[in-house]
Amino acid sequence: MDVAITFLSNSRVIETQQALDDLVARIEIAPWLAIDTEADSLHSFPEKLCLIQVSLPGEDHLIDPLAGLNLSSLFAIFRQRELIMHGSDYDLRLFKDHHDFLPTTLFDTMFAARLLGKAKFGLADLAANCLGVKLEKSGQKANWSKRPITPALQQYARDDTRHLKALSDLLRAELESKGRLDWHKQECDKLIRSTSQPQIPDSDSIWRIRGSAPLGASALAILRELWHWRNEEARQLNRPPFFVLSHDLMIHLADCASAGNGFEQHVPRRAPEPRRRRIIEAIERGLRVPSEVRPNPYQHPPRTHFTKQQRRRLDAVQKSRDDSAKTLCLDPTIIASRAMLTRIAMDETAQEELLPWQRACLQF
Repeated sequence: MDVAITFLSNSRVIETQQALDDLVARIEIAPWLAIDTEADSLHSFPEKLCLIQVSLPGEDHLIDPLAGLNLSSLFAIFRQRELIMHGSDYDLRLFKDHHDFLPTTLFDTMFAARLLGKAKFGLADLAANCLGVKLEKSGQKANWSKRPITPALQQYARDDTRHLKALSDLLRAELESKGRLDWHKQECDKLIRSTSQPQIPDSDSIWRIRGSAPLGASALAILRELWHWRNEEARQLNRPPFFVLSHDLMIHLADCASAGNGFEQHVPRRAPEPRRRRIIEAIERGLRVPSEVRPNPYQHPPRTHFTKQQRRRLDAVQKSRDDSAKTLCLDPTIIASRAMLTRIAMDETAQEELLPWQRACLQF
């Protein structure tokens, strides 16, 4: 109990601009900074950035982005510091999408663990195996947009950053001793670069949900209309799309309607009547799509056919990768995936897409 009291006395939920300004001033002089985020994609649509966790020496804070705070000074100071994070890919995309922010430098403990060949690289596993600390996992599917945040969820959120500095120190030292610290920097820099590139969804594939591959052109035209209707409905309701209409039911409705099998009986009876009517209207729009502009059915990608020279190159580069992975005690796929090896076998210039440390492991 005494430990919990001490911990809470050094921790705050930042909900006012003054409290945030005070924290930014302390971040500016702090010797290190660890951060994480919590978002809500299970209970709202589109997803929301609901919490930013910040740890400094002796302090663990939760910043509430839903409290109407001006976060510009926070992100400005973040940009000046190395951020210690774990599995930061999703967090960086949240920052980029919601606040147009990306860090300048980053130390990602998950990347570090993978580059050291650790079989279990989740935060809870690393905390237990490297620090002897057991982390609670019960908050993973919590509704982080709900206020007030319960004490249990506050504790869970703070734990995501409270141990990152100690963990990063251990992993950094091990990387340095094995000559892999620069590998880690290359990986983190690549993540920052890739996150900076705008993600433009493919309009012909974004609506092709799992299980839709067997559908014909007519059914796909209906599914496309249902998908776009569902997304807009979910946006207006601020609920996830699956709450409006499940994937399986959309596929079933599209299949039945395209076959003329009386789809109306499969429209959810418990749905409000206006929504039932909008579902039927979406299906009817799909039925009216002219055949010449219906989506093309799914086609399996053509099999790769190697020449003898390409086959020899693939065997050679795979052996080189596997030998290096065994020597370094690494998962071979972190050096190069099977897909990348295939591309190199087909075209040697594809190796330029690899990081320098990966090319070195493949002896290019």
